[in-house]
Amino acid sequence: MKIKKDELIENINTVDPQTKRREFLKKGVVLSTAAIASLGGIATNANAKYKIDKNNLPPNNPAWGLKWGRDTNHDPYGSPSKFEKHVVRREVPWLTADKKASVSFTPWQDLKGIIVPNGLHFTRCHGGVIDINPKEYRLLIHGLVKKDIILTLEDIKRYPSVSVIHSFECAANNGMEWRGANLNSLQATHGMLACSEVTGVPLRTILEDVGLKKGAKWMFPEGSDPAGVGRSIPIEKVLDDAILVYAQNGEALRPEQGYPVRLFLPGWEGVMQIKWLRRLKFDTKSWMVREESTKYTMLTKDGHALMYNWAFSANSVITSPCPERDWRDKKRGFIMIEGIAWSGKGTITAVDVSIDGGKTWKLAQFTSMQLPKAVTRFAFKTKWNKNSMMIQSRATDDTGFTQPTATQLNNARGKEGIYHRNAIQTWEVKSNGEVNNVHIYES
Repeated sequence: MKIKKDELIENINTVDPQTKRREFLKKGVVLSTAAIASLGGIATNANAKYKIDKNNLPPNNPAWGLKWGRDTNHDPYGSPSKFEKHVVRREVPWLTADKKASVSFTPWQDLKGIIVPNGLHFTRCHGGVIDINPKEYRLLIHGLVKKDIILTLEDIKRYPSVSVIHSFECAANNGMEWRGANLNSLQATHGMLACSEVTGVPLRTILEDVGLKKGAKWMFPEGSDPAGVGRSIPIEKVLDDAILVYAQNGEALRPEQGYPVRLFLPGWEGVMQIKWLRRLKFDTKSWMVREESTKYTMLTKDGHALMYNWAFSANSVITSPCPERDWRDKKRGFIMIEGIAWSGKGTITAVDVSIDGGKTWKLAQFTSMQLPKAVTRFAFKTKWNKNSMMIQSRATDDTGFTQPTATQLNNARGKEGIYHRNAIQTWEVKSNGEVNNVHIYES
């Protein structure tokens, strides 16, 4: 594929390791050789190879059909096949200072459908994972309410519940890519995203019972973990679709997801959806706590920080091919390009796919339900003759917003941002089927 002179292609493999190290050190992150090796291992693990015993192929009777299997209830909870042992959440070791305030990433390259299993749902903690005895759990609701109240888990479960499917995303998803192509892995670039069915009580239902006082404009939810994470939430969002969640994908929340109760705010930053929830306070003004002042603000080109930018705009990424799921074992001919799209502001209405770096676009087909504020699956059929490609996708939601290019986003906000990066992702497919993360910038 020929690239015009007015386009700059930046490939992760062309960036000198020492330059990458200096760039990350500027951000206060230490990049080690071991860290690079661990990232490189992601692609290898995702393309796990297993030996083939020809005696198990037709017309022979396979070995697994000639002897008794394990007892039906051998594993009372159940577990994945041993041949899927590589499908796990993974860390970027140098991203955080320690493993308490850390993040693990969803392996989208290995998933199908829109629901992320609980064991693969990405996790972000600020003070480690804690265990709470549900019998000891208490939720305090106070401030500008007509009656202060303390609820047990059973009290919360007595209220009418709802079950909804929504995406869940960290504000820093894809944030390491602002300055250029840094991570050669779909799981590492876009893995701070999940989509699940959550069950709980709409917060407005409880507030109708408790009663809000006149002048209540903000809610402060606080977690009971050592970090005591809290954020200011406008009352409009609270009364719209906020939920006190106690179950995810049909089972109780897992400890790393906030067991026994967390706050859920569809379409908004994950850090606002407080885990291990201990209290809700209502007041006339926001609190300006650390996680919304020194952190989780967006730096603009002129150096000013943009605050209170909560909802995610339309985004998408190709999941096959990707660095972990390349085409090195694919034959010439027709092949499916697959991906996911999502928006925190509405429903995905269209996804376009390009195989020439954005020069031409064609409409993809949806292969899943199109739900508001949820992940949507899409696919596009193309022909591959061992030719190089620059594969991209761009999503549009029902607000009319279309996902921007990297150049458009950088022109609007600069290259020093951390949060809410939703630029079009480019995967370079080489003639041998290898796939790499690249950035395309228009001059």
